[in-house]
Amino acid sequence: MKQPRPVNLNLLTIRFPLPAIVSILHRMSGVFLFLLIPVMLWLLAMSLSSSGFYVLQQALGTVWVKLVCWMLLAPFCYHMVAGVRHLLMDAHLGVTLKASKLAAQLTFIIAALLILLTGIWLW
Repeated sequence: MKQPRPVNLNLLTIRFPLPAIVSILHRMSGVFLFLLIPVMLWLLAMSLSSSGFYVLQQALGTVWVKLVCWMLLAPFCYHMVAGVRHLLMDAHLGVTLKASKLAAQLTFIIAALLILLTGIWLW
């Protein structure tokens, strides 16, 4: 006899553990970075032309462009730190529950520091 199981399909009511949140945000930042590739290629092409380099150099002096650059570099910093965490887990380091929670906390702390340092570097 098949017993009915409780099914909870509402993701807003499920409480995810911290390592799961780190993993989900890693995927989301990866998708964002993938979608950003055409913009980065356009900026690269513009910077390689002589007149485009001058325009980019003038634009980088404005606060709004610095803010946009910071918002584009923030997912990169997080994705890089979370990617290192995933690589360490592939090497069977930090796969226990306690170590996984610690690695997730360290991922958030290190990514936040990198994002803060990136903001300081831009300004």
